Amino acid sequence: MDHWLGDLFGMAIPGGRPRVWLYGDMTNSLLSPSVIPFDLPDYANLTDADFREAIEQGMAAQLLELDVIANDTEPASVANVLDAWERTGQLGTRAMNAFWVAKAADTNDERNAIEEDIAPRLAQHEDAILLNAQLYGRLVALKARADGGEVELDAQEVHLLSERLKDFERGGIALDEASQVRLRELNTELATLSTQFDQLLVAGRNAASIHFSDESELAGLDPDQLAAAKEAAQELAQESAKESAEAGTDDPGWLLTITNTTGQPVLADLDNRAARERVFRASAERGLRTGEHDTRAVLLAMAKLRHERAVLLGYPHHAAYAAEAGCAGSTQAVNEILGRLGPAAYGLARARGEQLQAHLEKIEPGATLEAWDWAYVDSRLRQQEAELDQGAMRPYLEFDNVLTHGVFAAATALYGITFHRREDLVGYTPQARVYEVREANQDILGAVVIDPYTRSTKQGGAWMTSIVDQSHLLDNAPVVTNTCNFAEPAAGSPSLLTWDNVITLFHEFGHDLHGLLSDVRYPSRSGTAVPRDFVEFPSQVNEIWAFEPSLLANYAVHHETGEQMPAEWVRQLRQESGQEIFRYAESLSAMLLDQAWHQTAAEDLPSGPEGVEAFEAAALEQAGVGYAPVPPRYRSTYFHHIFGGGYSAGYYSYLWSEIMDADTVAWFTEQGGLSRDAGEHFRRTLLAPGGSVDAMESYRSFRGGEPDLAHLLKRIGAE
Repeated sequence: MDHWLGDLFGMAIPGGRPRVWLYGDMTNSLLSPSVIPFDLPDYANLTDADFREAIEQGMAAQLLELDVIANDTEPASVANVLDAWERTGQLGTRAMNAFWVAKAADTNDERNAIEEDIAPRLAQHEDAILLNAQLYGRLVALKARADGGEVELDAQEVHLLSERLKDFERGGIALDEASQVRLRELNTELATLSTQFDQLLVAGRNAASIHFSDESELAGLDPDQLAAAKEAAQELAQESAKESAEAGTDDPGWLLTITNTTGQPVLADLDNRAARERVFRASAERGLRTGEHDTRAVLLAMAKLRHERAVLLGYPHHAAYAAEAGCAGSTQAVNEILGRLGPAAYGLARARGEQLQAHLEKIEPGATLEAWDWAYVDSRLRQQEAELDQGAMRPYLEFDNVLTHGVFAAATALYGITFHRREDLVGYTPQARVYEVREANQDILGAVVIDPYTRSTKQGGAWMTSIVDQSHLLDNAPVVTNTCNFAEPAAGSPSLLTWDNVITLFHEFGHDLHGLLSDVRYPSRSGTAVPRDFVEFPSQVNEIWAFEPSLLANYAVHHETGEQMPAEWVRQLRQESGQEIFRYAESLSAMLLDQAWHQTAAEDLPSGPEGVEAFEAAALEQAGVGYAPVPPRYRSTYFHHIFGGGYSAGYYSYLWSEIMDADTVAWFTEQGGLSRDAGEHFRRTLLAPGGSVDAMESYRSFRGGEPDLAHLLKRIGAE
């Protein structure tokens, strides 16, 4: 999942005082609450200039609103501090949420320019809040009154107050004036660099697309894949013709576009080894060569500045600063789990690699197993071993069936909620669909926007975001998005998914459910507003329902014949395969790489961009995961999570969350699996509280104790 800086805003001034809005052109619908159902932004009529105007006014408005709180002479109370604070920034929240959703999924030059301009100003806006001694003083005064028994706080109020105080303390409120000046400079520069990294990343991914002029090189791809590649090539040719004002007459060939990960889905299908190598190198070498898409200087500068900021704030390195805010609590805990599981996973991968090498010899005599061979050879070997052929599954995994009879049906079975397409509501692109979500009693719960297909204007990966955060204080119903990068089918062709795509859809919808089923008072604590190493947990749990036989019987059906996926395939899906070993290994190496960048002192980082590859290789070798056939899921130069997103020193979160996930799957199994009773307990004790209480308290309330690591060790075969 991914987040924006919209949580800097969120809420208005104490009740009874007039709200501060800085109205401009009243044709800008973002400058006032939406009149569209679910408070959806009026995307059909919004211009990019509207986004910019509303964001700028939102920042100014919130500072005025907070100034009223800071200068309030009344004794600090829940009403005039916590509630008042949570009402501030509603204009900014509305504008930033609307902008970020549209920008990440469908950018253009103007939106890139807005992000580039706004990102450092948002960092400055955050500093203006977190370095405001008067605001901090109001929080301190409220805590003192609560500790003294003058004010009574309930559990949500206690937690919110504690988190606000931590934000200030981690934000540098205790620093001297000179140090605060430097902190502001660092935050501004880092925000600018993060934006630059992501813009280079998207452009570089598009530029890395691989063109083929000879169809024989694409042997192994099915007709739908070939049609999509042909259509992508035609679109590129048309765009090139527009730019050059010349009509293209030649056959455009075929274009294979790149996803954000190192491995590419087509590597499992391409028979031609040279073609596989071309695809892999195009992916793995993104951002590594001097030129307009080189990300090395940017990521290196970010790593050094993050270290400087951490030391300024009193931490040994950035990883320590990040871990403190999570459930892990310390880099020692993070290193312990990664150090245990990383080498273990690569031990299993090397053993599988020996099997694949032997099989490759039969296919390509004399060839040495490389990263571009793994998925292909593994697929062929599993066929020989009477295991599942991933490519053969695609005709049984049509997108709408998976969404309706799989993802939605699981949520209905667990939580009683239902989903109803709203053709009358417009999403942020023509491809986005809006669904109304209702409770079992038909009360309206909220809405979800589904945007499944990749496009050149879209950020890589898959993510959930909130357009509207649930809040009883503001009487807001949740509106969330589900954004993926599945290959768009050619016109007239079905949208067929890989099994990995299916898991991604279930995963991201787990985030959606965390947002939709939130039941909290304060908007800043809504849904996924939990620690980074907890936020992935509910979404990982949701993946298990992809394997549920009662759902598979309805969603995994052949798109032409209607026959169910063979029972033997379903059985094999539940068994660990070579690709599952690969997934764990590649993810763990990316987590270790993230820690290497953020536990290393600035003076020990590469002195220049040319040293990035050597640093990466040395870090992986030192961690015991330097195995060429299984490279990191993300190499440094296209590691959006840590250099463009919010997961710096926090990519380990997926593994940490999986400990709780595996333990929870064991619990659901004990309860009999997919049922309303089990779902209701999970909803009320774990999803509904969002970030309104301590995350691990939610877990213990749900599970009755701490998570048991044994379930994860069993899952990955590392007992």
